[in-house]
Amino acid sequence: MAARRDLPFKGRHFTSEVILWALRWYLAFPISYRDLAAMLSDRGIAVDHTTLFRWVQAYAAKLEQRVRRHLRPCTGSWRVDETYIKIKGVWTYLYRAVDSLGQTIDFLLSARRDTAAAKRFFRKALAQLHTVNPRTVTVDKNPAYPRAVADMKRAGELWRFSRLRQCKYLNNIVEQDHRRVKRLVRSGLGFGSFQTARRSLAGYEAMAMIRKGQVRDIGGQDMRAQANFIAELFLSAA
Repeated sequence: MAARRDLPFKGRHFTSEVILWALRWYLAFPISYRDLAAMLSDRGIAVDHTTLFRWVQAYAAKLEQRVRRHLRPCTGSWRVDETYIKIKGVWTYLYRAVDSLGQTIDFLLSARRDTAAAKRFFRKALAQLHTVNPRTVTVDKNPAYPRAVADMKRAGELWRFSRLRQCKYLNNIVEQDHRRVKRLVRSGLGFGSFQTARRSLAGYEAMAMIRKGQVRDIGGQDMRAQANFIAELFLSAA
């Protein structure tokens, strides 16, 4: 197969099986790079924690991009919220949305929390293959959301019959989902730059979508099927 000439693991000192095992575990569970290195050492594989960091930076965002094509459609009930992520001592904002079933719609890391950032997030979410123009958009009391929705309706970017609901308790489902991201970030001991944060967060969200059962024909609890699926995404044998 011609595509195999450009395998993403070419030149690595470890097999694709080892790299993808480490990638899956780091992105799915609250674990540090040093703890993951110790787990691999217990299996007879000596890997430095800095090497694991480089693997995540090289492949996490690619995983997220490739998973997108295989996601089940989300519902038209969006629950949108933002949470705080610290990057090199500075607070930034992670916009996230799930549907009424808790399925991940999309996410966006932003340096600002304003109308322009809200619009960027909505545009990114609407561009995904697994999303639909929402019937309802549930948000908190952030005044940027009504302005963003009104502007996008006027521009024809958002369905004009979409209903905006500013109701905090209806957003419990997305606020609970934030906790998973926070646990993963804490274990990683923070981020040194915006780009490293963006790549790592993309991997966290991709693995969450897989484990939520959002991928067609892959069970959320079937770790063997998930491993095989991820291996196929990278054109390698599990």
